[in-house]
Amino acid sequence: MARIHASAVVERGAHLDDDVVVGAHCFVNSGAVVGSGTVLEAGAVIEKDVTVGRDNHFFHHAVIGSLPQVLALGEKGGVGKLVIGDGNIFHEHVTVHPSIYADQKTVIGNRNFIMIGAHIGHDCVLENEVVLSNFVQISGHCRIETGAWLSGVVVSHQFVTVGKWSYASGLAGLNKDVPPYMIVSGHYPPEIRGVNKRGMARAGLSEQQQERIYEAYKRLYRHKGSLVATAKAMCAEPDLDPHVREITEAIVRSAEHRYGRHLEQFRH
Repeated sequence: MARIHASAVVERGAHLDDDVVVGAHCFVNSGAVVGSGTVLEAGAVIEKDVTVGRDNHFFHHAVIGSLPQVLALGEKGGVGKLVIGDGNIFHEHVTVHPSIYADQKTVIGNRNFIMIGAHIGHDCVLENEVVLSNFVQISGHCRIETGAWLSGVVVSHQFVTVGKWSYASGLAGLNKDVPPYMIVSGHYPPEIRGVNKRGMARAGLSEQQQERIYEAYKRLYRHKGSLVATAKAMCAEPDLDPHVREITEAIVRSAEHRYGRHLEQFRH
């Protein structure tokens, strides 16, 4: 049986697995589903139409699944869902919003580490092993790929893709896509500054694979030619390292939209 503090409110129609812990003054709305091993610290809120997997930890006053911050929200046809995987940590005052479309969802994957005051907007996808540092603000419709690390107070425009195992320096303002394995800093525009060696190590890449990414970075960002033209030429090379291909294909995809945000092409 779930352990529910006497001051907590769990609405009829919420489903809690047997070993869920619900702390003081928490609120779990009707329709929420909370998986085994999950802990809600004091004041945490899980709203309706939120599905939470196993072994998640919600610290004090995290608010998960409240209404998106969108003007004329009702004109979108109703609020959708929020689905959270396993083993995630949501620190104090984190907020995550569901989709603004009744038939769609915001998705949080597995083993993500989300620090104090971070916000994840509606219709975002956070893949796995992502780190969002204190007060990171992710606008709607963004995709944060596996292993990306956003440092303190990084903010993103809507529809930005942050590539796998990349790193955004503190206070960066991301208004265009970030390729995998790269380091980005600055704002409007942010600039690629180097290769994320720590991210490559976290990804388990060999020294040889890492060296190929360094070589690709030099070809792409340390020459005077067109970045997109160079990326397209590299994509055409039949023996291109698969991790390098991920970088070049991300650059080409981003260039398909005039603002450098691949996902803008899929606006409703």
